Amino acid sequence: MEEDTIVLYAAPGMGHIISMVELGKLILNRYTEKFSITILYTCGSVVDTPSIPAYIHRISLAHPSMSFRQFPRVQNENTSLIGRSGAAIMFDFIRRNDPHVRLALQEISKSSAIRAFIIDIFCSSALPMAKELGIPTYYFYTSNAATLAAFLYFPTIGEQTTKSFKDLTETVFEFPGFKSPIKASHMPDPMLDRDDPAYWDMLYFC
Repeated sequence: MEEDTIVLYAAPGMGHIISMVELGKLILNRYTEKFSITILYTCGSVVDTPSIPAYIHRISLAHPSMSFRQFPRVQNENTSLIGRSGAAIMFDFIRRNDPHVRLALQEISKSSAIRAFIIDIFCSSALPMAKELGIPTYYFYTSNAATLAAFLYFPTIGEQTTKSFKDLTETVFEFPGFKSPIKASHMPDPMLDRDDPAYWDMLYFC
């Protein structure tokens, strides 16, 4: 009999993995007899730490219904991003793991029925693959409602200018849900420079 599972896809870094683990725990606590949890995560990013394997081992022992699948290390670093921001390099790294995401979903589907695929907002490049495979997909956003409002409004303010926010030193933006305006130059780093690929990645995420 096919097992029902929910697949979670964490962005690189311990903080993102922990967030997905905590989400997995909540799902198991509520639906412990109904689903298993599989967490996908990358290997070889600049934010990986030596503590990740030990943490995953500890969680696996404590929660037998939660399993982890680490992707192989991606090859052929994108040399066109040399000199670009750390965010641009990280977002490119996530995209280069897309073939591993597809393979993981296909292999898991052979033995389990994937009832939901929950992805970190920075892993949005996995959405078309899940859609192609007919897997219901949801975003997991861990910050507060105010930052979510700002993210969702980002494409709107991006259409209001052709300049980089970092150069709009006197411009302020009004955000729905915000009591006070925000200076354009105070937006998050990946949104500041239109010449940086990270800007366009953020636009896609939002």
